[in-house]
Amino acid sequence: MRIGNIIGQVVSTRKDIKLEGIKLLIVQPVDINEKPLPGEYIIAVDTVQAGTNDRVIVVQGSSARMAEGMEDRPVDASIIGIVDSMDIEK
Repeated sequence: MRIGNIIGQVVSTRKDIKLEGIKLLIVQPVDINEKPLPGEYIIAVDTVQAGTNDRVIVVQGSSARMAEGMEDRPVDASIIGIVDSMDIEK
């Protein structure tokens, strides 16, 4: 799992039929100090109604297809949670 910030949306009028009606968001991963990782971006399907500037939890690979409603869909990254807070003990 990774933590990241929603920084935008991808609009695609032509796509695989199994992705029709699925919102695609651009996620910029953050490090443990909550700093954006420059140059790293993930296009992920939204399963939790996330929006711009939300901090989210993203799963990738086969775990992405285990998210609600993503079975048998050609996805490699799914947003599975919106982060309310993070407590990091150093």
